[in-house]
Amino acid sequence: MQIIENSKIKEKLYIEKLNNDLTIMIMPKKTRKKYIAWSTNYGSIDNKFYSRDGKYHEVPDGIAHYLEHKLFEQENGRNSLDVLTSLGVDANAYTTNDHTAYLYECTDNFFEALDEFMNYVQNPYFTDENVEKERGIIEQEIMMYDDYPEWSVYMNAMKAMYKNNEINIDVAGTKESIAKITPDKLYEIYDSFYYPSNMVLVLVGDINPKEILEDIKNRMILKYKNPTKRIYEEEPQEIVTKYIEKEMNISMPIVLVGYKDNDLTSNKIKKDIAVDILSVLLLGKSSEFFENLYESGKILAEPSANYEFSKRYAHVLIQVQTNYIEEFLKEMDTQIKNIKENGIKLEDFERAKKRVYGDFIKEYNDVSDIATNLISDYFKDINTFEYLEEFTSMNKEYVEKVLEEVFVENRKVVSVIKPFTKKD
Repeated sequence: MQIIENSKIKEKLYIEKLNNDLTIMIMPKKTRKKYIAWSTNYGSIDNKFYSRDGKYHEVPDGIAHYLEHKLFEQENGRNSLDVLTSLGVDANAYTTNDHTAYLYECTDNFFEALDEFMNYVQNPYFTDENVEKERGIIEQEIMMYDDYPEWSVYMNAMKAMYKNNEINIDVAGTKESIAKITPDKLYEIYDSFYYPSNMVLVLVGDINPKEILEDIKNRMILKYKNPTKRIYEEEPQEIVTKYIEKEMNISMPIVLVGYKDNDLTSNKIKKDIAVDILSVLLLGKSSEFFENLYESGKILAEPSANYEFSKRYAHVLIQVQTNYIEEFLKEMDTQIKNIKENGIKLEDFERAKKRVYGDFIKEYNDVSDIATNLISDYFKDINTFEYLEEFTSMNKEYVEKVLEEVFVENRKVVSVIKPFTKKD
């Protein structure tokens, strides 16, 4: 078993690869809680692939999310989510653009729940009846997301930024796309992407690494399989459109500014930290930008900013609610221009770096945050502890370089959700 230790946060990460090629990651924590998540590197972007027999497949949008819903259904007529809940554990699942995760968290009955958990993830059961039963539920979920302004402003930004990249596909799909999902297609997806070397099992909390490994091995059914070959469209350097707008039932406009980053080979961890530092410098409560807009009542809260990336895309997203869209965009452009021209003051950089570091350390206090980050980073070929090491070498010159190279006007998109126009 490999053990990676980080002295800065005094945490150890135990990593074991089983004979079937499944990676298991365990981080013991001094807490009563136990958290487990089993994830596969399959999400909404993986709709075109060659199966192991060389046959080409193109599956409906939303099928990864549909399979996540249906995997709880068992041949004995039970729903595993209900079984886990009856044991007093907090069970759930989620689908992203590049992975699907099944999980539960508890203080008691962990091993009783482990039997059900490892059984349902490894034993899919799809029928015409149970697949059809779920269609209406997922249609309602799609409608709910269609009515969710924060999701709409995000998806519109992706569509404005990317022409071919599959991140512009909605995770849940559409009513039309999920109508094409059948049991055979779900089995096809499970067989193609739910195999050990494409998965990771993460455990965090009050856990003994050696003991839990034996329990997992005893419950393991999945066998080694050769990888499935995925097919992705080539993405042009340019954005699709600079501005996209939609009206919804909201009281105040939501603005999302995105910068497309075409450099997919540079150190993403370091760039992620740099963007977090820049967000504090550019938009934080002590910035000139925030003071100007907050004091004049044009924004009511600090804008959120993050660097979202994978192996296939990267972009910066900045979001705020404001009735003064043009003023916000103009003030942000001015702030970016000023820092590009004048550079960052060393004392401001050090202050922002300390804040970002503190926020990152806090994430190691929560078992679910730790597990989620471990999974996300694993599928990006990142060791989570690398973030802590990169803080050591972070300097203001690198942050200025990221500002210059990523915050570029011709790769900027603006997505806006406005309240419905009042009719006379």
